[in-house]
Amino acid sequence: MQSRQSVTGSADGGLSLPGGAAPKPAATGKCHLKAPSLRAGNGDDDSEAESYRDGRTDEVDRDTKSRAYAWCRDFLSGSWKSISEADFQISIVSGGLSNLLYLCSLPDGVATTDGEPGQVLLRVYGAILQGVDSLVLESVMFAILAERALGPRLYGIFPEGRLEQYVPSKRLRTEQLRIPELSAEIAVKMARFHRMVMPFNKEPKWLFGTIDRYMDQILKLSFVREAHVKKFSKLMKYNLQQELESLRTLLMDTPSPVVFCHNDVQEGNILMLDNRTASSTERLMLIDFEYSSYNYRGFDFGNHFCEWVYDYTYDQWPFFKAELENYPSREQQLHFFRSYLSENSEYLNSTKEDQARIEEAMILETNRYALASHFLWGLWSIIQAKISTIEFGYMDYAQSRFDAYFKQKKNVLLTFPPTPDNSE
Repeated sequence: MQSRQSVTGSADGGLSLPGGAAPKPAATGKCHLKAPSLRAGNGDDDSEAESYRDGRTDEVDRDTKSRAYAWCRDFLSGSWKSISEADFQISIVSGGLSNLLYLCSLPDGVATTDGEPGQVLLRVYGAILQGVDSLVLESVMFAILAERALGPRLYGIFPEGRLEQYVPSKRLRTEQLRIPELSAEIAVKMARFHRMVMPFNKEPKWLFGTIDRYMDQILKLSFVREAHVKKFSKLMKYNLQQELESLRTLLMDTPSPVVFCHNDVQEGNILMLDNRTASSTERLMLIDFEYSSYNYRGFDFGNHFCEWVYDYTYDQWPFFKAELENYPSREQQLHFFRSYLSENSEYLNSTKEDQARIEEAMILETNRYALASHFLWGLWSIIQAKISTIEFGYMDYAQSRFDAYFKQKKNVLLTFPPTPDNSE
């Protein structure tokens, strides 16, 4: 794994992950006062929650500003090279759970040359993502998508992160995912993404390769903080290794085409572009391709539907809210699939009976693969609890995802039981 120029200790106070993954730099040096008692999302007394009684921090520490200034100066040159660090402007951008995001700007009154940006987005990679292979693949992917006008422009790439075009826009909010017009456009954007032919390995290794790697890392983890120890122990009582094999068997029995998937279509990764009319059908842009790969289509569908449940803008511990009743209904799922399939001429030219059959198969495919979404991000969040210094209740989020997994599994097995040949 590639090292960082500047790192801190892990959020848990222990060592970094097996395999040498570097812990993430702190986003800020601001301290928080502790309240007499707070409770975590699961209702338990939680010293971790007490640390964040005032909400998230919004200050950029001096070391981060210095490094950001150096990257902008060296990669953007021009006017960026003429300003001092004192005049360099930087602020935290909300919305990232894997990476640290900052908006970097020239001061007012500084003229730019042709094609030179006055603002850029700085993305500092998370610890799990870092590594030569991940860095090369995502850089190539980002550049290709930018050339095809499917993503922001790339201004600079370096081991710790990259500089991207700042697109005037707003990230979607969780509740906007279920607005019919926006859901339809997300479906169309996903269909076009899935049609792309990319110069990457086309075997669907990403999903279970990632899950297996996370599982191996988790089995070697230990925690120091009492709140983490308690929550980790509760999660491990689920016998996640056995549960993973059950999930693997179920999905082997679930047909799903292999396509180029985004793998993280959540509201924070969808931009509502400025200066677009309400009637426009091109209001949205997908961003953040760090997890993109060839994968089973059902995962992209199921993962997106799971994200209807989670609001990451909540400003108090654990910094997310989960409302399972917001998982899309059958009617909302069909609306999404029909919009997705509007890009498919074979579907459009099919009989009503064949269209209905295709839609039913997609509902089964999606709701089974939604289980893989809960499982993957649940494991991911346990690891983040160990290594990340982003202010977020990762262990609470892991618990929430596995709670949702078992509820979804019960519903799926009742509604879409596996075939006798592959059932356990």
